[in-house]
Amino acid sequence: MSETQSSEHSPSASGGSSSPSRRSLIGWGGAGLALGAAAAGGAVAMTRTGNDVDPAAADTGGAVDFHGAYQAGIATPVQDRLHFAAFDVQTDDRAEFVRLLKDWTEAARRMTAGKAVGEGAYGGLPEAPPDDTGEALGLKPSRLTLTIGFGPSLFARFGLKDQRPDALVDLPQFAGDALDAARSNGDLCVQACADDPQVAVHAIRNLARIGMGKVVIRWSQLGFGKTSSTTPEAQTPRNLMGFKDGTRNIAGTETDRLKKFVWADEKDGPAWMAGGSYLVARRIRMHIETWDRTPLQEQEDIFGRDKGEGAPVGKAKEHDAPFLKAMKPDAHVRLAHPDSNQGATILRRGYSFTDGTDGLGRLEAGLFFLAYMRDVSDGFIRIQRHLATDALNEYIQHVGSAVFAVPPGVRDKDDWWGRTLFSKEA
Repeated sequence: MSETQSSEHSPSASGGSSSPSRRSLIGWGGAGLALGAAAAGGAVAMTRTGNDVDPAAADTGGAVDFHGAYQAGIATPVQDRLHFAAFDVQTDDRAEFVRLLKDWTEAARRMTAGKAVGEGAYGGLPEAPPDDTGEALGLKPSRLTLTIGFGPSLFARFGLKDQRPDALVDLPQFAGDALDAARSNGDLCVQACADDPQVAVHAIRNLARIGMGKVVIRWSQLGFGKTSSTTPEAQTPRNLMGFKDGTRNIAGTETDRLKKFVWADEKDGPAWMAGGSYLVARRIRMHIETWDRTPLQEQEDIFGRDKGEGAPVGKAKEHDAPFLKAMKPDAHVRLAHPDSNQGATILRRGYSFTDGTDGLGRLEAGLFFLAYMRDVSDGFIRIQRHLATDALNEYIQHVGSAVFAVPPGVRDKDDWWGRTLFSKEA
């Protein structure tokens, strides 16, 4: 959780072909995906030029354009639901993995548009599995975005060692970390965001089916109730502690700040990452029961903001410039603020989660922290180290962690996820 803190994209061509036939079942791992052809009928497409998103389409539940210079799901207006999955690669065949990336891109292009992949969930050969699992039939696209990232371990495969960006550093052990290896790392990830949870789950489920035998899910996380926004004109969302979160987040329309803090530049590292970004994912457990017994004044002192309006200490409105020295030295806002971190700024897209109980009668709940940045060391690592003395640490613990290089967007129907990394021209 932090005081600091959004895209453009392309249907990939699995060779530039249109909807795959039933004969391509083996190539698709016996799977496909769809949101149902009927869903596309009333969908309102969200179009993006540069970093701009049509505000009239932001809350329609329609389709977000998959094509563009940057991947959707970063600067895009934040949706309400998340299904995030980290995968481990099982194949050692580079060509097979590239084929998977192309198939995934085609599937993602069609799902985000509300279209069926292949022949859909029914009506095909009764002797073969359907191309789609069917649970999203009749649902709207719900602003589904799918964003892919490559983990550090992927660069130990497929002859990619020299292509690992310097900015993709392994995260150090931070004070208080209690990381679960089963909920950390991964060769690659897919972030599915949508306004309908079933649409997001459907997307990850079908990508996993397509990848069967080539990749396997290492861990996944469901999220609800966005804890930050890339549309500052909207009400700032609250985390499970009841406080507004991400007040100073980068807006999806702030082209200059996105360029400075989020998008990788051709001068930053390997050419294939130009137009990409870096993603840090952290599963943060909240000690809800302890927090709920903490006096209001102490809660507000810990954050450095009041709980109602969200105004910083000594100010009246949420967006008033904070006077950091008026806050306690260990206040969260004071320690996380860019002015306390040599200007370090990140774009946040986190979600709340509840995963039942821990067996001791306590909620297994917290924040699934997602943040995009131009450089991991200058962004998340710098901020997180400064948060070592954060008073909030008494009530939270980081229990899962991963970092990924997020490639640039898919530009058109002949492009595909990871092309700049895997193509011979790169």
